[in-house]
Amino acid sequence: MNVIEVEFATPEYDETVKLRYKILREPLDLDFTEEQLSAEYADFHLAAYDDAWILRGCLVLTPKEEKVLKMRQVAVDNAVQSKGIGSLLVKASEVYARAKGFDTMELNARETAVAFYQKLGYNTEGVLFEEVSIPHFRMVKKLAL
Repeated sequence: MNVIEVEFATPEYDETVKLRYKILREPLDLDFTEEQLSAEYADFHLAAYDDAWILRGCLVLTPKEEKVLKMRQVAVDNAVQSKGIGSLLVKASEVYARAKGFDTMELNARETAVAFYQKLGYNTEGVLFEEVSIPHFRMVKKLAL
């Protein structure tokens, strides 16, 4: 598996948007707005490709405060879920974040994904809340430098 950064507004980026839509938005009957996608210009986009260079997973990293990145829109193709691609992407994003000078990763995890992130060292903060019509927890991890 190869994890690479993809540039905004490229064919590879468009491919990640399609995967995120299929996995995260379509089941909730939601679409991306033009404004939401335009706002991703300043974000970092990581993608996992298999050895045949087929996109298998992706995520978005949004800079927040000075040393804080927010991980968003983590999506793994249904055909290869539970094969370690999500963990690989999260770990690669942490290495990427440290290399860029960030020391904290935060995310809003769907309630069903909390255990996945806990296994990777993330801790819940606060109380359950609703986002995109489903329950989420805020999770945070300090990144070792």
